[in-house]
Amino acid sequence: MKQHRSLLLTVLLIVSIILAACGGGSAPADTAAPADTAAEAPAADAAAPAEAAPAEPTATEAPPPATLAPGRTALNLWTHSAGNENEMNVIQQMVDEYNAAQETYQVIIEAFPQASYNDSVAAASVAGSLPCILDLDQPTVPNFAWSGYVQELPVTPEMLAGITTGGVGLYMDKVYSLGQFDVSLVNFARKSDLDKYGIRIPTMDEPWTLDEFNGILKTLKDSGDFEYPIDVNSQWTGEWWSYAYSPMLQSFGGDLVDRASFLTAEGVLNGPEAVAWGEWFQSLFAEGYANPAPPDDQAFLQGRSAIWYTGSWSANDIVKAFGDDALFLPAVNFGSGPKIGAASWQWGVSSACQDFDGAWGFIQHVMSPESVALMSETTGLVPTTAAGAALTEKYAEGGPYRIFFDMADKFALLRPPTPGYLRLSSEFEQAGLKIRDGANVQDTLDDAVDAINQDIEDNNGYGF
Repeated sequence: MKQHRSLLLTVLLIVSIILAACGGGSAPADTAAPADTAAEAPAADAAAPAEAAPAEPTATEAPPPATLAPGRTALNLWTHSAGNENEMNVIQQMVDEYNAAQETYQVIIEAFPQASYNDSVAAASVAGSLPCILDLDQPTVPNFAWSGYVQELPVTPEMLAGITTGGVGLYMDKVYSLGQFDVSLVNFARKSDLDKYGIRIPTMDEPWTLDEFNGILKTLKDSGDFEYPIDVNSQWTGEWWSYAYSPMLQSFGGDLVDRASFLTAEGVLNGPEAVAWGEWFQSLFAEGYANPAPPDDQAFLQGRSAIWYTGSWSANDIVKAFGDDALFLPAVNFGSGPKIGAASWQWGVSSACQDFDGAWGFIQHVMSPESVALMSETTGLVPTTAAGAALTEKYAEGGPYRIFFDMADKFALLRPPTPGYLRLSSEFEQAGLKIRDGANVQDTLDDAVDAINQDIEDNNGYGF
């Protein structure tokens, strides 16, 4: 069984570059591309922003290994951020600050390009040679915890109260990782378009409802002014499908798995609410409201679509193009409240670490308001703590991007925190693609449930 777990983990880690569902699009113009936003991008071969930007960041060499100071205990830290200069600069600054603040431990960075990071972590996991501190793509955290490769963190209720949903990595209601940043799903629109067609501007307190949204799409289509009323990035593949479209399913009242037990998808992925989601989702394409295979992600920016359902990573592009006419709108309430995806790369402590106090001290340092704000200000990503957001220009109360933090705080729902998430995501993507292309909704969801339930059974419930 242990061998099977290790194999599963290896596969999970190798593909976890896809599991960065929150990446995509282009970053705010004055920031680095969100090449690490988790939970977060389309598959690398998709015609979408692979972990975000149109081009990968230029590779930069990691700094040479530090020399251990006399009397210090080394705490090795692995990160996937080599090649992302902005993130590496922040990580180096946080390490320098922690090393200077105490005289017992010395954190030593080893940075990998993202393309090779997961292979390195997978091999080290199996070999038992993980570093003390490592960053993890949040959807992989439950698998690490189930396999015994990371330690539970002694997070207090007070700490959790100040962190958004996307800042926490869970397994069986225990915390195994904490993250400084996230992104938010959003509907971009132009005020002039909504005013022209008499469409209400939704708010956090009063988002669009299902009936209202359907009416809006029909109004926009009937106008004849747009190729398609909405662009939902349906050409993207991989984790984008679960990250972007399972929140719609959850807002309808369904889910990928029964979160009360994590032992079955029956009734939640193929029940009446899920079927209602599938029929509505299929109608987007059947009725010509959304292009099932867009040639690019420029429809909104070029005026070919009136609404763009994507991530906050495109905010600065929108503002640059449309200025004060740009609108950042909350997710639609399809019946059970608005939902958006959550979580990105996070920090955890490996089970191989013999100096937990030092490693935990470092994680506490990076989760300080000042460090969270520094990461956000440098990368443009959404901070995961209210205290950190308050120290930033764009995400503080009254800031131009505050709505992204508020949505992450109020509407975000973690992708199911189970070691079987990879299979859930894969089956949902395959079902979604078939539904998009006209397959019978009930039969397609039933098939996905059968495959998911078999996987759970094959893995003895993944510890649940």
